[in-house]
Amino acid sequence: MSLLEVPLRRWIVCSLAVLAGCAPARSQETPPLAPVPAVRSAAPAPTPLAAAVVPGGEDPRIHEIVGAVSPQRVERDVRRLVSFGTRHTMSDTLSRTRGIGAARRWIFDEFQRISRECGGCLEVMYQSDIVRADPATRIRQDVNVVNVIAIQRGRTDPNRYVVMSGDIDSRVTDVMNATSESPGANDNATGVAGTLEAARVLSRYQFDGSIVYAALSGEEQGLFGGAGLARHARERGWRIEGVINNDMIGNIEGITGVVDNTTARVFAPGIPATASAAELRRILTTGGELDTPSRQLARYIDRISDRYVPNLDVQIIYRLDRFGRGGHHTPFFNEGYPAVRLMETHENYNRQHQDLRVENGIRYGDVIEGVNFPYAAKMTSLNAAVLAALAWAPARPDSVTITGAVQPSTTLAWRSVQAPDLAGYRIYWREPTAPQWTHSRWVGNTNRYTLENIIIDNYFFGVAAVDREGHESLVVFPQPGR
Repeated sequence: MSLLEVPLRRWIVCSLAVLAGCAPARSQETPPLAPVPAVRSAAPAPTPLAAAVVPGGEDPRIHEIVGAVSPQRVERDVRRLVSFGTRHTMSDTLSRTRGIGAARRWIFDEFQRISRECGGCLEVMYQSDIVRADPATRIRQDVNVVNVIAIQRGRTDPNRYVVMSGDIDSRVTDVMNATSESPGANDNATGVAGTLEAARVLSRYQFDGSIVYAALSGEEQGLFGGAGLARHARERGWRIEGVINNDMIGNIEGITGVVDNTTARVFAPGIPATASAAELRRILTTGGELDTPSRQLARYIDRISDRYVPNLDVQIIYRLDRFGRGGHHTPFFNEGYPAVRLMETHENYNRQHQDLRVENGIRYGDVIEGVNFPYAAKMTSLNAAVLAALAWAPARPDSVTITGAVQPSTTLAWRSVQAPDLAGYRIYWREPTAPQWTHSRWVGNTNRYTLENIIIDNYFFGVAAVDREGHESLVVFPQPGR
């Protein structure tokens, strides 16, 4: 290095330091510069919104909940359910070891055991309806369709519910065959086992809203158990924020040979068949068919998965269910509740609704070997995270409206949520081509806000309530205001 390069390099370093806001190095003998007093009157006082603390987005307790779900306990419960031989809706109800009666009594006892361990925090009950014989249906004789329900009551808003469900019953090729071996390991012992495991984990916590853990019957014969519980909820005025129906959450090997344990499907219905002509006109005007409450629930599940559940990507499917298929979320959806089906991405039809047999070297039947228990536990942890987030969150805003036609800005208004720990609200918006919310703004504890220079015609909008710990309600799509 030449002598000229040394002072040149020092000059460059010092100049960069000054530009970066740093003082050049000085010797200890050099006295420091006197600090310049701050001129406090130069900056305007912060507005209430600017001064407010925005609630955080993550809750460490939900990370704990996700990590507490046990694949070993899920496997134990699936094996126990399979051991009853068949759980067909019309199967034996008197035996202590075989049939749907023995299975539902065991589930009841498990919920009771969980309740004892949490000091009686669960209300465990049977909910049942007599379904009459009808030659036009899959019920050939009168049958008592019995669900097993456990309710974990909320502390501050107990009449607001989130529901997790799985199906007790199983079947073989002939849907009317109530005696042949029908293990139903994946369809749907995994859903019931996941519901039991979620209850074990979440019963260690207290929530603002109530959680319902439901093992439903009569699914294969016509969705009778879900219909019965949905009516039960409607008759008692339950405010259900969301229903997550778990139907087959343990298979990772698809019929095409693909193996995938990192994705899940959420089937999210749009417009209910019971929608009135006025509702259909409003949806046609606003474009709200992609923003029904069930589809907001699906987006919520997707966001919670991204935030808390490692290596699980949720795929939202804007449809009631698979082609020609059905599930127990449908009766709740028909009653007007937000309801979705959560399930594996890749099905194996050789393991669904099949007599146990081997043909041409292919093994048919829904047997225990077809279940991947770490994956079933991962799906269970997603359920538990969503239930916790919604049960801790405030209720969703009501009477949300939007105005801004032929205006340079968009205004949203809503009725204030009554919650002791409410922090405020967050407005969401996205371009019409985007499946998930892409923009949001914290607006504080107000019931009206204007988004300046955001044109109402170019975006879809929504509003969510937020508590002081950052838990958010479902987003509510606005209706036209005045």
